[in-house]
Amino acid sequence: MATVDHRGRIADRHVTAALDWVAGTRLNIREHDGLLVVTADPHGVFKPTKEGYLRLPADARRAAGLSSGDRVLLVARLDHQTVTAFPPVALDHLVLPVLPGGEDA
Repeated sequence: MATVDHRGRIADRHVTAALDWVAGTRLNIREHDGLLVVTADPHGVFKPTKEGYLRLPADARRAAGLSSGDRVLLVARLDHQTVTAFPPVALDHLVLPVLPGGEDA
């Protein structure tokens, strides 16, 4: 879990380090079913910051319903050079139905 700051930076560098993404790594960022999928892409227009943080553009944050201070679950697929950010709403949809009491809890 990591926090998104007011400029869209995800306050965790462990995932980008595990993927060997450095400041020059080109990335593609897209919204898919409420999730943000970030993929290494030689034609991508986004890059990690020079400090190694992943920065989500404002359009992507809006599409996923992310605000400053929100925490996201990051899931990396090292073999696919992909990280998926699960916003709070997406986590609610995944977790609430399996909790005792279901979505009414």
